[in-house]
Amino acid sequence: MQARKEAIMNQVRSELALSNAQELINKINEKCFTKCVTKPSTSLSGSEETCLSRCLDRYMEAFNIVSKTYTSRLSRERLE
Repeated sequence: MQARKEAIMNQVRSELALSNAQELINKINEKCFTKCVTKPSTSLSGSEETCLSRCLDRYMEAFNIVSKTYTSRLSRERLE
């Protein structure tokens, strides 16, 4: 019974992580597109591609910093 409960909890955690990742990707797409593509057309200009790339990099870097800090804090709290 305990093994089944753990399996269900792991499945819920995985689904939550996937949902959070999808939400992050959607938010990044929305924010970066709005910021970088001022005149939508059939293709991106070089400056738009550069802007989108940098915007994505900044969002991912910030996300990674926040995630590491949060994980570290949770680990410290568990040890106390």
